[in-house]
Amino acid sequence: MIAPEPLSPNFPAVAQALAKELDAAGFSADGIAAHLGPEATEALYRREPGVVLAVCSDDARLSRLIRFFVLRRPATAEALGEMLTPKLALSLIDDHLVLPVPDSSTYRIAVEVRPHVVAGTPRLVLSDLDASMTARVPGRDHVLGVGSASLSLLSATPCTPVDSVLDLGTGSGVQALAQADNATHVVATDVHARALEFAEATLRANGVDNVELRQGEWFEPVQGELFDRIVANPPFVVGLPEVGHVYRDSGLDLDGATELVLSQAPEHLAEGGRAFILGSWVHVLDQPWQSRVASWLPSHGVSAWVLQRDVVDPGMYVSTWLRDESIDPRSDEGVARTVQWLDHFADNDVHAVGFGWILLEDIGDAPSEVTCEELSQPFTDPLGPEAEEYFTRTAWLRGKDRDDILDANYVVRPTVALEDIKLADTDLGMGFADETLRITRTDGPRFSHTIDAGILSLISGLHPNGLPLRDVVGLYAASRGTGQPEDVEKLEAEAAKAVVDLVRHGLVLPAEIAQLTYL
Repeated sequence: MIAPEPLSPNFPAVAQALAKELDAAGFSADGIAAHLGPEATEALYRREPGVVLAVCSDDARLSRLIRFFVLRRPATAEALGEMLTPKLALSLIDDHLVLPVPDSSTYRIAVEVRPHVVAGTPRLVLSDLDASMTARVPGRDHVLGVGSASLSLLSATPCTPVDSVLDLGTGSGVQALAQADNATHVVATDVHARALEFAEATLRANGVDNVELRQGEWFEPVQGELFDRIVANPPFVVGLPEVGHVYRDSGLDLDGATELVLSQAPEHLAEGGRAFILGSWVHVLDQPWQSRVASWLPSHGVSAWVLQRDVVDPGMYVSTWLRDESIDPRSDEGVARTVQWLDHFADNDVHAVGFGWILLEDIGDAPSEVTCEELSQPFTDPLGPEAEEYFTRTAWLRGKDRDDILDANYVVRPTVALEDIKLADTDLGMGFADETLRITRTDGPRFSHTIDAGILSLISGLHPNGLPLRDVVGLYAASRGTGQPEDVEKLEAEAAKAVVDLVRHGLVLPAEIAQLTYL
């Protein structure tokens, strides 16, 4: 386990100067990808430094920068000065951002300096060195850069303009960086002082000046404050109540970190404010996971959309997180940790662990609405726009009765595809027989609904400037010769129920929502 080097008070200023020089050299995510080519770029993300080194062994400036900053190859002070400037090279050495290699006249980079595209903008993110390019075991105070969890939350968070944003547990500042262009003011908090040092350096490197950094546990630094948007990537690893690594372990038992954030976030949402949270939850015997997560939310005041992206068995979960801290599950330490972790799960009747997003909206004093569902199918990134439209759709549905639904006009989403599935007719021994009718979104979350021929006929008759649903049902009933009041009423009930489900998932849109989005 490697103890991180203490950070210099000059770190943010040096990071700013370094970013300027790297930008001038084309050291960006797109610039590196173009320089390496597609095969070596894929190898870079597969953590195969040898492949990358083979294609950037020349003396081009960008090749030398990639070797030093990305592949962590050593360089002399003179070479570093040629790559950057002599003055900047000296600052990196004096402030211990590069460290001398023992028994050598060369230096290695001591912090991660990686370009990324964050919310569509080229950015530079600074963090502790990870194990992607060199073998390392992260220490307790390790500060993570842009990991898969960060990217997942970035995908699910909108980038529309708001006044105020809270980034809870900012780490190296990735989420705050993504929101800085969208908000008048961002408050980014973390319990970890080292994380805030990296966040300040990241923000300075990118010229961001509207983010206020505060240290403290959970919501303590923002007591009594309200925000239009909250983003949270808390240390949500499900395990024992201890802190092995600050960036991932909360010290709370099992899924206590996600419970804490969900239970307290609503108190900090401004009127109509929204929260976008990454979290994990255990699946325990005799309690549906949906009920467990819903129990953490207040009885009034929030609309919640909980999307379970993945669910794994305890053994897979433990081995994944052991590898995250560079522990081989086959080693003595790995075996001992595995048994301890799994015993704790067994003692608490945990048979699986779920992972996903929890999206919240403040709805005033109205009773809370909680929708929990699986999102196991492939989907189209980003999900942020879908999250915003979801709350628009649920707001439209809120308080409407059957008559309101029937009297409205609708349109089928332009990206919906109809699947008419037929299978070989084994009864006749020839031809094909109808099997399933399904409509599927080809965008966003790609929700799919199985429908019958009647519902297909009804939604095929929808037009935003045409007849309301009630009249479409009436025409359909007449065409079938089922115009009796009781028959029409039954069809209306079935149609209204189906349309509500389709609106919730955005396959069918009320005309006024469609006007905002498509028409």
